[in-house]
Amino acid sequence: MKKNVKKILLIVGAILIICVLCFIMSRTSENSNYADKYEGVDLTAEVEGLNREGTYSEYLDIHAGAMFPDARVSVDVCEYDTGKGVTVQKEYSGKKDVLYTEDESTVTWKIEVPEAGFYQIYLEYMTVESRGVAIERSLYINGEEPFEDAANLMFGRFWTDGGEVKTDNQGNEIRPTQVETYEWQSAYCRDDMGYETEPYQFYFEKGENTITLEAVNEPMIISKLELTPVEEQDTYETYCQKNTKEGEQPENFIQTIQGEDATLRSEPSLYAKYDRSSPTTVPNSVTTTVLNYTGGEAWNSAGQWIEWEVEVPEDGYYNLTIKGRQNYARGSVSSRSLYIDGEIPFEEVSVISFDYDNDWNLMTLSDEEGTPYDFYLEKGKHKIRLEATLGDMGTILEELEDSTYRLNQIYRKILVYTGADPDDYRDYNLDQVYPEVIEAMDLESKRLYKIIDDVVAYTGQKAEKIAVAQTLAQQLERFVERPDKITVEFTTFKENITSLGTAILNMSETKLDIDYIVVSSKGSEVPEDRASGWAKAWHEIKSFAASFVVDYDAVGDVYDEDDNEVVRVWIVTGRDQGTILKTMVDDTFTPETGIKVNVEIVDASALLNAVVAGQGPDVVLSVGADQPVNYALRNAAEDLTQFEDYEDVLKVFYESAYRAYEYDGGLYAIPETQTYNVMFYRKDILEELEIEVPQTWDEVINLLPTIQGNNMEIGIPSPTSTTLPDLSLYYTLLYQNGTDVYDEDAKQTIIDNEAGVNAFAQYTSFFTDYGMPTEYDFVSRFRSGQMPIGIAAYSTYNTLVVSAPEIRGLWDFTLIPGTVRTDDSGNETMDRSVYSTGTCSMMIRSEDEEKKQLSWEFMKWWAKTDTQVRFGRELEALLGSSARYATANTEAFSQLAWSADDVEILEEQWKSTVGFREVAGGYYTGRHIINAVRKVINEKEDPRETVLDYAITIDEELIKKRTEFGLPVD
Repeated sequence: MKKNVKKILLIVGAILIICVLCFIMSRTSENSNYADKYEGVDLTAEVEGLNREGTYSEYLDIHAGAMFPDARVSVDVCEYDTGKGVTVQKEYSGKKDVLYTEDESTVTWKIEVPEAGFYQIYLEYMTVESRGVAIERSLYINGEEPFEDAANLMFGRFWTDGGEVKTDNQGNEIRPTQVETYEWQSAYCRDDMGYETEPYQFYFEKGENTITLEAVNEPMIISKLELTPVEEQDTYETYCQKNTKEGEQPENFIQTIQGEDATLRSEPSLYAKYDRSSPTTVPNSVTTTVLNYTGGEAWNSAGQWIEWEVEVPEDGYYNLTIKGRQNYARGSVSSRSLYIDGEIPFEEVSVISFDYDNDWNLMTLSDEEGTPYDFYLEKGKHKIRLEATLGDMGTILEELEDSTYRLNQIYRKILVYTGADPDDYRDYNLDQVYPEVIEAMDLESKRLYKIIDDVVAYTGQKAEKIAVAQTLAQQLERFVERPDKITVEFTTFKENITSLGTAILNMSETKLDIDYIVVSSKGSEVPEDRASGWAKAWHEIKSFAASFVVDYDAVGDVYDEDDNEVVRVWIVTGRDQGTILKTMVDDTFTPETGIKVNVEIVDASALLNAVVAGQGPDVVLSVGADQPVNYALRNAAEDLTQFEDYEDVLKVFYESAYRAYEYDGGLYAIPETQTYNVMFYRKDILEELEIEVPQTWDEVINLLPTIQGNNMEIGIPSPTSTTLPDLSLYYTLLYQNGTDVYDEDAKQTIIDNEAGVNAFAQYTSFFTDYGMPTEYDFVSRFRSGQMPIGIAAYSTYNTLVVSAPEIRGLWDFTLIPGTVRTDDSGNETMDRSVYSTGTCSMMIRSEDEEKKQLSWEFMKWWAKTDTQVRFGRELEALLGSSARYATANTEAFSQLAWSADDVEILEEQWKSTVGFREVAGGYYTGRHIINAVRKVINEKEDPRETVLDYAITIDEELIKKRTEFGLPVD
C-alpha cells in the first residue's frame, strides 16, 4: 500500500515539474523576440505592384525634409472663392460672420501661405440638428486629395443627459435619454481611426494655395479655419516652469466626481451604467440597479471621450486620481489622453495606460518614480476630459492594416494564376512565374516579425490577439523556402489573412470603466479603495442571497397583470432591445397616454405555445414576416382594419412593407423592419480590370469571362446553401420578369407561366451555365478581393464598415442589376424590382374590446417616426454601427446614421421593393422551389420541366390547406 502511495506521489510530482517547466518555457517563448529575422533588412522597401498607394505615410515621405514654419494663417470663412450649398450668416449663436455648409456642399478658399512647409488645419464649428451622426468632410489642397484618408475627416458632436436619473417602481435607476447639445467646438483634421495620434500635417507651397472642403455627411457651421504650426507638446518640466506660482496653496481639499455624473460625451453610447460585481463600486447595491460607473464596452474606439466638470475653491496645485478598471482584454493596455479645459497639459498625460486587472484600480497620475503630477488650476470650474487613444499601438496597428492590404494583394495575384482551389499535385512554379510575389512574401514575413516584437514591447507579453501574425509570418517564411507549399496551404493562407484583419479590430479596441475621479490638493492623501478578501466574500454572499428574491430580468416599471388596463408586450429579439423599448415606454408612452405596459423578453419559439394555452401577450414585436397570416388563418391574430385610423399608420410605409401581412382583405400586423438586396462592388478591382459596374443581368453575364478569367467570382444569394438557403434573387427575377409567386386571389402558384419559367431558367443558369458559387462567405471573399461583385442584403454594409477597415474607401454599393422590359408601345424600361422581407408587430386575438384599443394605441406609438428614430439611434449607440436598425418607416430611415449618398441609393432601391405574399400552405412553396433548383443544379434536369412539375406539387398542398381552413379553392 505504501509503495503504491509513493508511486502516485512520484507521478504527481513529475507531472507538476513538467507543468512548471512548460510554463517557464512558454513564458520564455512569449518574451523572446525575432530581431534576428529582420535585423539589417529595409522594412520600408516596396515591391512593385504590391504596395498600397496614397497613404498618409507615403505622403509624409514624399515631402520629407520640408520645413515646419512658425506662421499661423487665418482664413476668412465667409470670403470663399467658390461654393455650392453654402450660406453666409451674419450672426449665429454668439459668433459673427459664420458659414453654413449643407449636407452636399462644396466650398473652396484661396489662402496666401508665407512659407512652404507642413501645417496643421484647425477648425471651429457647430453642429446643427440632423441625423445625429458624425460630420464627415473630404479635404482637397490645390484641387487634389493629399492622401486617401483625407477623404474621410470626421468631426464629432456633443451629447449629454436629457434629464435627471429616474427610479422605477422596483427601485431601479433608469438612465436618462441622451440628447445632443449644440455648442461651438474646436478640432484639428486628424485620423478618425486613431492610428495617427497627432493631427495630420499638410504640406503647402509658398504663395497662393486653395483649400476645399466637400461634404460627405451632415451639415455644419464653420466660424474659423486656420493653418497652424506643427508644435511639440510641452513636457511636464516645461509645464511646471510655465505655471510656477507663489502664494498660498489649497490644503485638505478632496473632491470626488462620480463617473456616471459626466456632463458631456462624444457619443450617446457612453452613458452611465451599473455594476454589481464588485463591493467597491460607488455607489453599490446587490438588490437594485444603481447607475455607478461609465465607459464600458462602448468606450472602445480612439477619439471617443467623456468629460466631467469640477470646481476648485482657490488657485493652486492639485493632483488627479482615477479609479478605473480594464478587465476586457488580457495582455492588452487601454489608454486615455487627459484634457483639462480642452488641452492636454503636458506630454506625459497624452497617454495614460490602464493594464489588465479583474478589479478596480485607484491610480494617481504620477511620473515613473511614483511622484504625483501637480496640475495648476485657477479658482472656479474646470473641465476634465478622458479621450480614448491608441498611443504607440496606433502606429503598430497602421502597419498591420497595411500588411493585411498587401497580403490580400499577394493572395489575389496568386488567385488569378491558380484559382481558389489549386491542384495539390501540380507544380505551378510560382517562384518562376511570380518572383516578385516570393520577394514580397519574404519582406512581409519580416515585417510581421517586427510588428510582433513591437506589440510585445508595448504590452509586456505576447497576447493571444497577435498570435495570428506569428502564424502568418511563419507561413510566409515557409512559402519562401518551399514555394510548392503555397498551393497546398492556399486556403489556410486566405483564412489567416482574414483572421489578421479581425485581430486588428480586436487590438484597436481600448475599453475602460471609470468609477470616479478624485481632484485633491497637492499632498492630500486619497483613501485606498480596494476590497479585502472578507469584503469580497461578504459581497458574494449578499449577491447569492439576493438572487432568490430579486428578479434581475425585470426592466422598468412592472405592473399587476391582473389589471385590465395593462398592456402585455412581448419582444422576441434580445435583452438590449427590450431594455431600450421599456425605457422609451416608461419615459414617453405611459406619461403621454396613461397606458401601463409590461415588456417581457421571450424566445420566439415560446409564442405559439403561449397563445394556444391562452397565456399569450396582447402585442408581440419583431415577429417574422410569415407569422401574422399563419396566426390569422387560425383566428389567433387581430385584423387591424377594424381600427378606423389604420390607414394613417400605414402612410409612412411602402406597400411592399406590409404586403406579407395582408390576407383576404384584412391586415394582421404593422411593419417594423424591412430588408432587401443591393449590389456591393470593389472599386479598386473593377478599375484594375477596366470594367464598369453592371446595370443589367446581361451585363453581369458579359462580365463573367473577365472576372472568372482572373479566377474571381460574382456572388449571388444561393438557395442550395447548407447554412441558410436564400431564394431572394429568384423572387427578384420573377418580379423583374413581370410575374409573381401566386395568382391575384392567392389560390395557386403562377411560377409555371411563361414569365415564371423564364425567370427560373435564368436563375438556375447562373449556377449551371455560368458557374457562380453556391457556398461562400461573402464578407470574407469580398475583403480578400476574390469576389469583387456580390448581391447581398443592404445590412451587409454595416458589417463591412466595422469588420473590414483595410479596404475602407475601396468599395461601395449600388442598385441591383435590372431587367430591360418592353411595354406594349415598344418603349424600353429598366425594371429593378427586388424582393423584400422584414419583421412586424402583431396583436394577439382578444375578446376584450378595451384591451384591444389600448394595444392599438401602443402599436400606433411604436410605428411612429419619432419612436422608430429614437429606438434605432439608441440601439446603434448601445450595440455599434453593425446593429444599425433597418426600420421599415420611410421617414425614420432617412434620420438614421446613413450618409446622404447611401440614403439616396437605398431609397431609390427601396421604391422598387416587392413584398412576398403569405398564403395558406405557403411554407410548401419555398421548400419545393429550393428542391427544384437543387434538382436542376445537382441532377442536370431541364429547368422548364422541373418547375412545371413542382408547381403542380405546390398547388396540391395549397388546395389541401385552403380546404382545411374552409377557404374557397375554385
